[in-house]
This record gives sequence, C-alpha cells and structure tokens, in this order.
Amino acid sequence: MTSEQTTAQTRENPAGQDRPVALITGGGTGIGAAIARRLAHDGFEVVVAGRRREKLDEVVAAVESESGAARALVMDVTDADSVSAGAGALERCDVLVNNAGGALGVSRVEDGDPGEWERMYATNVVGTMRVTQAVLPLLRRSPRATIVDISSIAGERVYEGGGGYVAAKHGTSVVSETLRLELNGENIRVVDIRPGMVHTEEFSLTRLHGDRAAADKVYENVDRPLVADDVAECVGFVVGLPQHVNIDTLVVKPVAQAAPHKVHRGPIDWKNGQ
Repeated sequence: MTSEQTTAQTRENPAGQDRPVALITGGGTGIGAAIARRLAHDGFEVVVAGRRREKLDEVVAAVESESGAARALVMDVTDADSVSAGAGALERCDVLVNNAGGALGVSRVEDGDPGEWERMYATNVVGTMRVTQAVLPLLRRSPRATIVDISSIAGERVYEGGGGYVAAKHGTSVVSETLRLELNGENIRVVDIRPGMVHTEEFSLTRLHGDRAAADKVYENVDRPLVADDVAECVGFVVGLPQHVNIDTLVVKPVAQAAPHKVHRGPIDWKNGQ
C-alpha cells in the first residue's frame, strides 16, 4: 500500500470503525497487555478490559503510540453486573481472549486457604464462562469469530503445592473443550492456549503474596523463560489462521522447562542461535 493510499484510508476510517474488534480480559498487564499490542499490530481494534483503569490506560496509550486502535473497558470478570455492563458497551466483537485469571498461594492441599481457592475458581473458570456468555451474541455475527482461552500447562499436569491453581486451570481448559463441542456446526473457533513458565511482572509476585525475593527465585537461573510477547505471538498465530482452521490446544513452554516440576536451571548452549 502506498503512503497516499494509507493516508486516504486513515481519512475515510479515522477511528478504525471497520476494523475487527478483539476483547482481551486481564488486558492491563503482562500477557493480556502483550496480546493487545500484538492484535492491534495485526489490524484489530483492541478493547483492553480489567479492573485497574490506570493500567488499562497505559496499554491503550502504548497501542496508540504505534498507530493502533485501542480503548479501555473497566470490567471485573468476577462481577456479573460489571460483565453485563461491559459487554453492553460493545457493538461488535470478532475475537474474545479470556486472559483474566491468576494464581494465589503454593500451599499443600491440607494447608490450602479456601478463600484463595474460591477466588481462583471465580476468576479462571466462572469469569471465563461469564464473559463468554455475554459476548457470544456478538461473536455469532462475525465471520472471524474466535474465542481464545489462556489456560496453563497446569490445565493438564498436576504438581505439589499447586492444587488450587491446577484445579482452576483444569476448569478453564474444560470450559474450552466443552464449548467447542457445544458450538460444533457454527463458525466460532475455540482455542485453548496453555503456557508454561512465563516471566511477567506480576504473576509470581501476586501468587506469593508480594514476596519479591520468592517471586524472583521462581525464575532464578532459568535460561530464557517465556515472556508475555511469546504467548502473544501464539495468540496472533491462531487468530490469523484461515477461519476453517482451529488449533484446539496449543501448549507452549520454554526449552528450559520440560514439565511443571522439571526445569533446567543453568545455561543452555544455544549454538549462537536466536
């Protein structure tokens, strides 16, 4: 496209009204923010949803600084009224990324905090269900309808100290698998992405109740854990495929991680590769 054509297109569509729309929950930080940047780069108008307005505004500003289209939507996936109001503010949705979630605690089952388990289930499972229900009517109007659920390798492998989070992420993945069966015959794709170790600014810090030293130790001496942009690349890939192609489950881990309980700590000889 020539610069003249680009300028003309911008004049005709200054606010990106004809762009497909992607709603990303948990969009204010980490993986959600990276997904917003990636999908905006791919031509989507991104609606970044979350509880903290200031974080959402930072993501919107970053997207717009790169000539993308974005807007913030304050929405708490654990609050039915908030989700209803948020979905009601949308006129269109082509892609839904259920990214809101997270982990709390690393206690053994016998020492688990029921309140933390309930909060994880409310966000990772009920929140995914609630937003999906609210947005499905809009998705059904779209020729690009796609639901991407961000689960975890915890959605398929258990490990000690992870009972509450593992149970919640199993739930996220089960919602994806069930929904795919129930929507069979419609044009809506349902994708379950299951990342392994991802080094983001808040995940382990939140899980370990603000203990920075303990959070840093999770990634200590791990040669190239995943970062948020790696997961965003996976989302861009599955969304960008032809509409008849559905990646049911995509498991992505760093080379240093063979399983939740098997992580190599130390240098890896990358043979001068990227």
